Amino acid sequence: MGANLKEVRERITSVKNTQQITKAMKMVSAAKLRRAQQAITRLRPYAEKQNAMLKNILANLGGEANISFGKERELKNVCVVVVTSNRGLCGAFNSNVIKAAERLINGKYATLRDSGNLKVLCVGKKGYDYYKKRIPADSIISDYVALFDDLSFDNVSQVAKYLMKSFEEETYDAIEVAYGKFKNAATQFMISEQYLPVTQAASLIEGEETSTEKNKANYIFEPDMEKLLNQLVPSILQSSFQKYVLDTHASEHGARMTAMDKASENAEELLKELKLSYNKARQEAITKEILEIVGGAAALEGG
Repeated sequence: MGANLKEVRERITSVKNTQQITKAMKMVSAAKLRRAQQAITRLRPYAEKQNAMLKNILANLGGEANISFGKERELKNVCVVVVTSNRGLCGAFNSNVIKAAERLINGKYATLRDSGNLKVLCVGKKGYDYYKKRIPADSIISDYVALFDDLSFDNVSQVAKYLMKSFEEETYDAIEVAYGKFKNAATQFMISEQYLPVTQAASLIEGEETSTEKNKANYIFEPDMEKLLNQLVPSILQSSFQKYVLDTHASEHGARMTAMDKASENAEELLKELKLSYNKARQEAITKEILEIVGGAAALEGG
């Protein structure tokens, strides 16, 4: 019985230590979440307004707009960007982002995957750790795995510039991004969006329907339309990619805060059960000792 009591005591100590860690991690994630949430809530209206403006222009111009990032080509080579976190302990967040990417890789682009014409660009270590064990090394682009170490606009723009350059040079005929879209600390949506070509990506804003004939506008461009769009579109694409990354960053901390809160609650429930078991075992030990004393006294009296 003594060994059992010691074992329960050790388990109680272990659970208490774990609970202290989960509570501390929850507090750290809550602090980081506030900063990450502020960053995405500041950027999102700007990025969405830019996208809506671009969509409106392209919808009204129809075939008149001739921009390099809007050319739809036969799909011979595709890149799927997977934006995950660097660290774990955030519930099913990373695995759900990877599932969103897998739906593209094993569904929409399964033929290109089988022919070796699909590349996976990993942003975040968790996505890279997953894919390096499952797809050929030459199908993974790992240059931007550590992007979350520095989320400045200039640093994130390097990825957007690489993707835009690759599309212009016809290295890829389409680029899609799988990421976590932040709503609040308890809710994140793991989705994929087409990044390039821009004409299709721009038509998927907030579920709006494209209506060219409904509100036909007569735009006056200064300087000329092609020059203006070729400057405007790269700027919008860089903001869009910044939004993907900041959305995922906020989603990660929201998911981790929720996971650590749940872990702390589970530890509290486990402590209650262990303390109950400890008290029962302790009472059994005391009762056994009393019975032994009573039995010994009765034996002496009988003798």
